[in-house]
Amino acid sequence: MATIRVLDGKAIVLGVTGSIACYKSIDLASKLTQAGAHVDVLLTEAAQKFVTPLAFRSVTGRAVYTDLWDADGSGGLPTHIAHIGLAESAELIIIAPATVQHIAKLAHGFADDLLSMTVLGARCPLLIAPAGDGYLLDNPAVLANLAILSERGVQIIEPEMGRHASGMVGRGRLPETAALIGEVRYALGKQSGLLRGRRVMVTAGGTRESIDPVRFITNRSSGKQGYAVAQAALDAGAHVTLISTPTGLPTPTGATLIEVESAADMQEAVLSRIDKTDALIMAAAVADYRASEIADHKIKKNNSDMSLALTRTPDILLTVGTHRSETGYPRVLVGFAAETEDLLRNAQSKLERKHADFMVANDVTAPDVGFGADLNSVTILSASGTSLAMDHQSKAAISETIIEQIAEHLAQRY
Repeated sequence: MATIRVLDGKAIVLGVTGSIACYKSIDLASKLTQAGAHVDVLLTEAAQKFVTPLAFRSVTGRAVYTDLWDADGSGGLPTHIAHIGLAESAELIIIAPATVQHIAKLAHGFADDLLSMTVLGARCPLLIAPAGDGYLLDNPAVLANLAILSERGVQIIEPEMGRHASGMVGRGRLPETAALIGEVRYALGKQSGLLRGRRVMVTAGGTRESIDPVRFITNRSSGKQGYAVAQAALDAGAHVTLISTPTGLPTPTGATLIEVESAADMQEAVLSRIDKTDALIMAAAVADYRASEIADHKIKKNNSDMSLALTRTPDILLTVGTHRSETGYPRVLVGFAAETEDLLRNAQSKLERKHADFMVANDVTAPDVGFGADLNSVTILSASGTSLAMDHQSKAAISETIIEQIAEHLAQRY
C-alpha cells in the first residue's frame, strides 16, 4: 500500500474493544501504518480475549497499551502517564470495533480503563465504529447513547448489513478496512486541509449516449482519475460533489455522488449545482457525439449494413466557461485533454478556447498509463503560462498536485 499524504506522519490512536470483529482491526492498524501513520493501539481487557498485543506490535512496530496502571509502557510518549501522553499527542482517535459497553461508557463519562480515560482527555477528532451481533445496535438504549455522542461531535461510522457470528443477518458488521480508512481520511482532511470549507465539483467516467434500449456509444474512460481527484479534494478538506457515470468504483467517503449517463445529463447536473462552487474539475470523458435518433426498441440485425447518424453533444466545459463570465462561478475551472497526437498544442488550444484556468493534458496512446491504469503521464498547463510535467505518476499523486494548484490559485485570488 502506498503512502497516503493526508495520513503520512499523523499520530492516530486506535482503540480496540471486545468483539469478534477485532480481527479487522489488525488489518486496519497495518494499512494505516503502511499509509504512513504512526498508530498507537489501545486494547481493552475484553479485546485481548480475541486478539493479542503482539499482533498489533507486529504490524505497527510500536508499543501496544493495555493497562491503565502500567507506568512503564509509555513508549516514548511526552509523559510517563500513558493516557495523558496518548491523549495529548493524538491527532485522531478511532475506536474500531466499538462495543455497546464502551459506547455507553463514553456517552456517560465513565473512565475505568485506559481507552475511556484517553478519550476523555483528548481534544482531537473521535471516530467510533459500532459493531454488535443480533439486534444490539437497534436497542433504544444503544441508539440513545450513540445520539448523545453524535450531538457532542463524535463521528459515528455506520455499521454494515450482513451475516453475524451468530448466524443472524442484520445491521452491525464492522465495515471493511478501506471504508474505515476513508472515514479517517475524511476526518483528518476537515481538520487542516488546504481546501477546508471550499466547495469542489468533480466529473468522472465516460458518458453513455444511447442508440437503442440496449446499446450505447461510450469511450475507454474508467473514471479512476476523476475519482482520485475527488479523493484528493476530500483529503484537502473540501466539500465534494462527484458527478459520475457508472464506473463500478467505490464512492470516496464524504463525497456526494450524483449519478448520470449522457453528456446532456452531466451538463444539467453540473449547471444546476455550479453556483457558489469554488472549483470544477472536468475529469470526465464526455462523448462528442450522440445518435441523432434513439430507437424505441432494440435495432434488429439484418443482412445489410447499418448507418448511424450522429449529432453533437453539448460542450459542457465551454458552457461552464460562459456561465463563469456571467456569474463568477466556478472560481477555478480545470479541464482534461486526452489526446493521441500533438498533445501540448491541442491541450493549449483547448485551454484557451474553453477559458479554463488549468488544462491537464495526457497522451492516451502511451503504454501502461491512462485509460484503466493506476498510473498516468500528464502535463498540467495553466492560463498564466506555466506547465508541469508528471511522467508515470500514480493518479493519486497527480490528483494531489492538481488540488494543490487549485488551492494556491484560490488563495491568491479569492
